[in-house]
Amino acid sequence: MRTLPLLCSASPETIVARRGSEAISAERFLRQAQRIAALLPPDGELLNLCADRHHFGIALAAGLLAGRCTLLPPTQAPEVLRQLQALGRPLVALGDASAAPAALLEHGCHWLNVGAHISALPEQEASEPGERAAWPVPQVDAERTAVVIFTSGSTGAPVPHAKSFGQLVAAARVQISRLPANDAGAGYALLGTVPPQHMFGLEATVILPLQSGGVLCAERPFFPADIAAALSRLPRPRALVSTPVHLRAVLDSCVSMPAVDLVLCATAPLSQSLAREVEARCHAPLLEIFGSTETGQIASRRTAHERLWCLYPDVRLRQMQQRWWAQGGHVEAATLLADMLEPTDETHFILHGRSADLVNVAGKRSSLSHLSQQLLAIPGVLDGAFFPAEQLRSGPRAASLTGVSRLAAVAVAPQLTRAQILTALRERIDAVFLPRPLWLVERLPRNDTGKLPYEALRGLAAQLSGRRSGSTV
Repeated sequence: MRTLPLLCSASPETIVARRGSEAISAERFLRQAQRIAALLPPDGELLNLCADRHHFGIALAAGLLAGRCTLLPPTQAPEVLRQLQALGRPLVALGDASAAPAALLEHGCHWLNVGAHISALPEQEASEPGERAAWPVPQVDAERTAVVIFTSGSTGAPVPHAKSFGQLVAAARVQISRLPANDAGAGYALLGTVPPQHMFGLEATVILPLQSGGVLCAERPFFPADIAAALSRLPRPRALVSTPVHLRAVLDSCVSMPAVDLVLCATAPLSQSLAREVEARCHAPLLEIFGSTETGQIASRRTAHERLWCLYPDVRLRQMQQRWWAQGGHVEAATLLADMLEPTDETHFILHGRSADLVNVAGKRSSLSHLSQQLLAIPGVLDGAFFPAEQLRSGPRAASLTGVSRLAAVAVAPQLTRAQILTALRERIDAVFLPRPLWLVERLPRNDTGKLPYEALRGLAAQLSGRRSGSTV
């Protein structure tokens, strides 16, 4: 049986996690995980609902120590929790809220409050120097399923995907090799605005710090002022793990950002102009990650300076029936990608957008992601998105949006009129792709990772369709 260490730590006093000004050593982290593992009932899959990233990491580690699989729900919406229980398998929910969600209590799900149990643990002095050489870091079966993670549901119902501990560690080790070296030669303290239940959040803010000698940060700040405050409390080198939506909000705010040594970004297409703005504002390199729930991370690029994506070592692309598949390295089986790619050699490719985003209007082709980026590039547009008006009313999207006769768009632009936005769009896109209608709204129904779930967008369109095109809702 091949095993891998639960975490990368040179000694028991190494700091592996932080909550505000509180530092958590490797020894304390492991004692907390062992405590939760000992409290688990003998049967049932684990359901990790922890919002605090430190608590999430403890719950995940406890599952690994106990040899148990952990389910990571895409959301804690009552209907999603009911669907998980409808699978017929006993569940043990681990969370840090004061009470279990009502949707779980309906079916008698076992509830374990991680935060309350680990806060009750007594403080313990660090190991004596003579004990450090023999300090045991627990080993985990590399082939065992560590988590079942679900797609975000942005283009349909969430779909589960199992990941072994070996796959998660292999991807993290490659990502470590891609990170720019820092002056301190140390692992980064990683602050994330994305939830740990999401694939990018899991890989970049939980597995990466625990496997790189970095620091896992408990907080998940949302507003720019909170992001800046949380970053300022971290030791350097420190990194911000975020999404294009959160980064745009930071840039549009008047908040003064503390020094940052690295920015990691994923979950949605990032324009080169936004990447350059982030690097200028943060005085740090921005590394964009490409991947999916199905594959995990498989490529990266420094978007401010590079158009081409560089595949992770051993990962290769191959085309079958006009679709692209990835396999190799931590991607053990050939996996279908939902994106349109153009390989330039064995290890580099150009990303043209998701297959489901392709549109054909009056014989001309584009993608919804490209059009949305052109909308977002207009000064004064804080958020926005294009979508096919007919398909949102008639039903789920097809694999490719051919024959679309009309596109619509929504924009958050408090200081602009509809006419001003359309005038700016005419300078950027072909006239056939101009949105008809264009709605102005106060906000878009994005989820925790900045994505626009299809059903939420469809509901917004239904609400807006009864209003005038230029009205604000």
